[in-house]
Amino acid sequence: MSHLAPSSEARLATPFGVLAIHADNNFVTGIEFLPKLTPVLPPRRNSLAHLACVQLNAYFDDANFSFDLPLKLVGSAHQIKVWEALKAIPRGQVLSYGELAARVASAPRAIGQACGRNPLPVVVPCHRVIAAGGAMGGFMGGRNAAPLAIKRWLLRHEGYAIDDRS
Repeated sequence: MSHLAPSSEARLATPFGVLAIHADNNFVTGIEFLPKLTPVLPPRRNSLAHLACVQLNAYFDDANFSFDLPLKLVGSAHQIKVWEALKAIPRGQVLSYGELAARVASAPRAIGQACGRNPLPVVVPCHRVIAAGGAMGGFMGGRNAAPLAIKRWLLRHEGYAIDDRS
């Protein structure tokens, strides 16, 4: 990808706040949720952060958009296995922590921990994993109202019907 600028960062306004996008010369390396009042930082042209912003905006405009970004997933072998399995969950659908655990020969708690450490949320859709019985479970490593509101927004955006009591 020699036509791309060296490592870059951007901060993108989204329907639910601001996302920071981090990239090196070859991969998108991180996406993080920032407070709503964080200033936007446009990406450098011809950078992977720019490409990620373009694709994230396309997804926010149309939930059926498919990401095509080179991703660098850095974590333990178990975490990477979970993150790869997350990418196979179709949009508009969810799995429980237990169902995903059965698919990757793990425990539900370990699935939740891997989801909470996902370095590329939205693109690697940890929001598609919920608790047994339809409760939201956690998001972004916690169970606070603000992160769960983002999880609900993402699931609704993708067409998943949510019980607001969960």
